[in-house]
Amino acid sequence: MTEYFDTIDKSHLQNTIKYSQLIDSEYLTKKHSYPTKPVTQYTKSGRINIAYQVIGSGSIDLVYIPGWVSNIDCMWSCPELVDFFSELGKIFRVILFDKRGTGLSDRVVELSTLEERMDDIRAVMDAINSEKAVLFGHSEGGSVSALFAATYPHRTIALITFGVFAKRRYAPEYPWAPTDQERQRVYDMIEKSWGSTGMYLESLAPSKAEDKNFMDWLASYFRSGASPSAAMVLTKMNTEVDIIDILGSIKVPTLLMQRTNDIDVKIEEGRFIAERIQDSKFVEFEGEDHLFWAGNTEEILNEMTSFVTSINQIETYQERLFTIVAARIISTEESKPETKLTIRKLVEQYRGKIIEHNNDTLVALFEGPSKAAHCSIDMSEATKLLNTKLAIGIFIKETAVNQTNFIADDTQTFIKAMLKEALPNQILITQSVKFLLSGAGLSFTPSVNIIQLAGHTHPLYIIIDHVASGTTYTETNKTTLQNESLLENVLQSIDTNLNNEQFGLEMLCREVCISERQLQRKLKAITNKSPNQLICSVRLYRAKELMLLKKYNIAEIAYKTGFSNPSYFSKCFKKEFGMSPSDLQGATKLKQ
Repeated sequence: MTEYFDTIDKSHLQNTIKYSQLIDSEYLTKKHSYPTKPVTQYTKSGRINIAYQVIGSGSIDLVYIPGWVSNIDCMWSCPELVDFFSELGKIFRVILFDKRGTGLSDRVVELSTLEERMDDIRAVMDAINSEKAVLFGHSEGGSVSALFAATYPHRTIALITFGVFAKRRYAPEYPWAPTDQERQRVYDMIEKSWGSTGMYLESLAPSKAEDKNFMDWLASYFRSGASPSAAMVLTKMNTEVDIIDILGSIKVPTLLMQRTNDIDVKIEEGRFIAERIQDSKFVEFEGEDHLFWAGNTEEILNEMTSFVTSINQIETYQERLFTIVAARIISTEESKPETKLTIRKLVEQYRGKIIEHNNDTLVALFEGPSKAAHCSIDMSEATKLLNTKLAIGIFIKETAVNQTNFIADDTQTFIKAMLKEALPNQILITQSVKFLLSGAGLSFTPSVNIIQLAGHTHPLYIIIDHVASGTTYTETNKTTLQNESLLENVLQSIDTNLNNEQFGLEMLCREVCISERQLQRKLKAITNKSPNQLICSVRLYRAKELMLLKKYNIAEIAYKTGFSNPSYFSKCFKKEFGMSPSDLQGATKLKQ
């Protein structure tokens, strides 16, 4: 994928240098000293490297969850952002990070779910020993912040958002979101004009429209945050996200902020969300800017600090959001013991918790719908080979924390209703689950059945991607996949064989103990790439890392990353990053 040097030229570089000089001159005229850019560090979220920075020394942690794309290094080339975070750093310990697929974090996995992005937040918090933090989500970052607050209230001091939306596709109940035609125009813009004036970046910060330095930086910020293809994937994923159903499950103190005439996210969207979050505070600011660091930033800072310092923290929350998997088990007496063992190991592999498991039924809790759905698919496939059929239902529900070892009556009622509708070898999900599975690589078809309970109608959908692979589910498979995810094993295998030009699909399947057909399906679901595409992509990213070290020439790097032909390597490199290896080397020298 392309990064900062996608479209770089000398004039753009000069503008960037001038803007850096402008920062220095502006800070020289101010009473406070120029802040030092924090050290960029990395932590692992599964197998993915997440880049983060920490500034400030306040007693309260605040995690900033950026919008569409970000680059935490480039943030420090913008005086307005430097000012904003420096002021926050006087009160909070501020944590900045780039979500997977963007900025300085790993870009191997193109598709990511809200659930995986929640894992990234947790990984960064764990890395800095933060038990609880204020979440500050901007625009798209507000969606994952809201889900995190509902799922992990015990780790959330408060939820703060700016310019957040609940969904990004028009619906009668949410008429402010773009129509499909309007979304298509956005896709076309990304494809044809990514990181250029054709993106109409002025609409994000109208108050800065005449500030050429700011607009040049903003275009560079987007280019360095994501390649055109990565930006396209993120945008399409966002189109499918819908967090409306989980808003009522947010119980932490919540501050929602937005400017009245924001063009990108309508003010009605903020009001809509505020009405559905219990006891939330909604603050409208004058102006049109969608970016919180443009316009009346001092008012925003004052509102944030006043809100956080005035809240009474709740030590424990009685309920939190869980994804619940319920299954009706249809098996022979001979297969029941092995079926039970297989299901238990798969639930553990996906970090789930079984709260009921007998010969006829299973109920398990998961922290998110993606793990629940993929675990259900694997259970269905594995148990078929044991002459067992599963009828599975998946739904999301607030559950009392002290009831995670047994099933409450209202939950039991919903389980019975779902399993009544589910057929053998079928996985049914509720609409709430479907909306949160964007980016999971799954497909759905509407079910003819619906659930009517307590005056509420729950449309159901069928996951249609769970075809039998025909692979023997051996004990080797179970042991290999029990502790680490499939993707982690695949990436480790590719890294181990990085300089082996003969390494391909056949060898990869042997190393991770899975059939070609099953590996193709699973990797497509997780990364939106075929195994061979993923192998090539990982090699190219490793090659790019080696190039930036400036220790080897292009031919040496090609051989070190499994390419026997430097010309073919250059061709693949240009296709992946939008520029040749020699162009990247030249751009790196220019930047220095």
